Amino acid sequence: MKKHILFLLCLIAVASTRAQVFADHFADKTLRVDYIFNGNASGQAICLDGLSALPTWAGRKHHLAELPLQGNGQIIMRNAASGKTIYTTSFSSLFQEWLETDEARNVTKGFENTFLLPYPLQPVEIEITLLDPRRNVRASMKHIVHPNDVLIEQKGNSHITPHKYLLHNDSPEKCIDVAILAEGYTLQEMQTFYEDADIACKSIFDHEPFKSMKKRFNVVAVASPSTDSGVSVPRLNEWKHTAFGSHFSTFYSDRYLTTSRVKAIHDALAGIPYEHIIILANTEEYGGGGIYNSYTLTTAHHPMFRPVVVHEFGHSFGGLADEYFYDNDVMTDTYPLDIEPWEQNISTQVDFAAKWKDMLSENTPVPTPAEVSENYPTGVYEGGGYSAKGIFRPAENCRMRTNEYPAFCPVCQRALRRIIEFYTE
Repeated sequence: MKKHILFLLCLIAVASTRAQVFADHFADKTLRVDYIFNGNASGQAICLDGLSALPTWAGRKHHLAELPLQGNGQIIMRNAASGKTIYTTSFSSLFQEWLETDEARNVTKGFENTFLLPYPLQPVEIEITLLDPRRNVRASMKHIVHPNDVLIEQKGNSHITPHKYLLHNDSPEKCIDVAILAEGYTLQEMQTFYEDADIACKSIFDHEPFKSMKKRFNVVAVASPSTDSGVSVPRLNEWKHTAFGSHFSTFYSDRYLTTSRVKAIHDALAGIPYEHIIILANTEEYGGGGIYNSYTLTTAHHPMFRPVVVHEFGHSFGGLADEYFYDNDVMTDTYPLDIEPWEQNISTQVDFAAKWKDMLSENTPVPTPAEVSENYPTGVYEGGGYSAKGIFRPAENCRMRTNEYPAFCPVCQRALRRIIEFYTE
């Protein structure tokens, strides 16, 4: 009898989980939420900057209350009346990277951040949380959104940026929608942009697992015009008026190319179905950046354009960590050695079983010496996440380590495949 009762309870639990149907909670459109993350190394805060509605929802309609990855921040949407979680997502931000810099000890700054959520049918409570490298809460806030609020701006119904599809396999509901934006291309240079966007698209889908899962993606090139040609290069005292105000020397690192004008990015995409963003910079300078669930930004006319755009997309789409390191850097503050990183392709071995331990062949030495890497395509190689000691990567080389290596390692491929399946199955 007890077994029957337990079986029935399990059925009820499963039915309850499956009962969370998208149409029960959401309209088929998007709630765009703009925040300002502000503060310094001593203290941080989150401010609501604006709400708007977009005409369609391109995100997932299943796994609504599940996280694909833990990320450095999380958003939870709850039904305001019942308190039930109806949607959640995770992210990283440029602000959180900046907090680890020397500048953050002396200056207070604010950074724009924008997130896309399914549009609720009933009032909801949204909770957004920023985490520090030790997974402690840095800052959080809650706010109520009423779907009939007259101050929710309607966007994307007119003045849509010119665009064309480079890859169109199915409806946004069934595919992952990637938008490629132009940065530093004038109206007269848009044909060049479309050619560059096509190169970026082909480069990504030349790599596994994107190659074999290509039919699960749509890719659209969005011709967002700039007044000036090229992008800003502060070390050369070159400043340009561009669509998204991107520049090199982010955090005084010459090759780190980013933008803090996140709202402008999303304004350019209003009315176009999108989930993930790639921005191509019209310059021959070397550099780029990728922020998980925010954007990839990379230069389009440097010889390393193809491998770099794939590497940075590994960050922004797949939440993969950098596997390179600096020999003179024993450890950094980015990854505390007594915490297991959330990224799937590096490990401190605090909880290695949650990473790629199951992918090791029998008798794989741990750590795995570099000189035997040919015998162990998947191993535990010391050095990764910028640190030479205490952080381990799964392969001697990988697209997430060097531009010269032609493929993602097996562990990165599995991590990317899992993300694709999460969004599409």
